[in-house]
Amino acid sequence: MITGIRSYRRPERVSALRSSGEENDELTRGSGYTVFSTLIAGMIAYGGIGWVVGHYTHIALLFPIGLLVGLAISVGWVIYQFGRPHKLGTAPKGDDR
Repeated sequence: MITGIRSYRRPERVSALRSSGEENDELTRGSGYTVFSTLIAGMIAYGGIGWVVGHYTHIALLFPIGLLVGLAISVGWVIYQFGRPHKLGTAPKGDDR
């Protein structure tokens, strides 16, 4: 490990990456894979639905619309799941209100 390099990340996120393996709502080392797979799965699912419906209705535009809808829903879910900086009911660190 290189010492002397200053980290400009938020301390609470960095400490969350070093979790002890307990199952919780904080970020872990596998969170990036979870985000990526959620985005891809949403596009595959809704793109597939758009392709099937477009195939039977002869509307080719439903496939790219399904991809975009799946991506939008997946991005919303990722923001909901990982965008919360703290657990509900507790104040974030450094908040003096």
